[in-house]
Amino acid sequence: MTDPQNDLPGMRPAEENGGAEEMRLDARAEQEAERIAEALVFASAQPVSETYIAARLPRGADVPRIMARLKSLYADRGVHLLQVADHWAFRTAADLSFVVQTDENEVRKLSRAALEVLAIIAYHQPVTRAEIEDIRGVQTSKGTIDVLMEAGWIRFRGRRRTPGRPVTFGTTRDFLDHFGLEELRDLPGLEELKGAGLLSGRIPSNFHIPMPLGDDDLGEDEDPITQLDLEELGLLAPSGGDE
Repeated sequence: MTDPQNDLPGMRPAEENGGAEEMRLDARAEQEAERIAEALVFASAQPVSETYIAARLPRGADVPRIMARLKSLYADRGVHLLQVADHWAFRTAADLSFVVQTDENEVRKLSRAALEVLAIIAYHQPVTRAEIEDIRGVQTSKGTIDVLMEAGWIRFRGRRRTPGRPVTFGTTRDFLDHFGLEELRDLPGLEELKGAGLLSGRIPSNFHIPMPLGDDDLGEDEDPITQLDLEELGLLAPSGGDE
C-alpha cells in the first residue's frame, strides 16, 4: 500500500540524499499545512505536542518553522500562540486577561505556604521535601504538597541517591502553561521580582536566583521513579495482589 502523505498535491521530491528522496512542500501545500496546524491547536483546550501536529501534516512539513510563523502571525492579536516546552496552545493576550475573566473561571487561590513551596520547587528543582523545609525554615505539611499536586503544577521527578532515597519534586507543563511560560528559563529573575514588588527590603549582596534543570532532565544524583516507588508512595495499588 502507498503512503497517502506521499501522494498529496503540492508534494515534490527534493534532491536525493543517500539514495532516498526527501519530500518537501511547495508554497501552496505549506500554507495548507499551516492551516491544519492552526486548526489542531485551536481545537484543543490543552497544549498540543509538535509530535501530534507532525503526525497529521503532510510529509515534508517543517513543523517548527510553521509554528514559529503562526506565533509571529498572532503576536499582535487578542489571542497569542504560545509555546509550552515542546507543546503549543492558544491563550488570551496577557494584557486582555481581565476582559475574559468570569466568576466560573475564578483564579485558584493558594495559601501563602503553598505559594512559597511552589516558588521553591520552581526555582530549586529538583528539590526534596527536606530541602524545601530547610529553605523555608519551617515544616511543610503533606496537605500543602497535595494541593499543588492536585492543581497539576508539581510532580514527582525521581529519587535522590542519598540515604533514605527521598523523592525529588519538579514543576509540570501545566505549571508553565498556567503562568504563561515557554520554559523554565522564562521564570522571572532578580530584577524582575524586585520590579514587581515581590522582593522588598534589604537583599543580601550574595543573594541570587537559582536556575533549575530542564523539565525532564534527571540530575546526576537522581534515579527515575519506578512502579515500585509509586506503590511505596501510595500512588499505585501493590502489584501481584488480589483485585
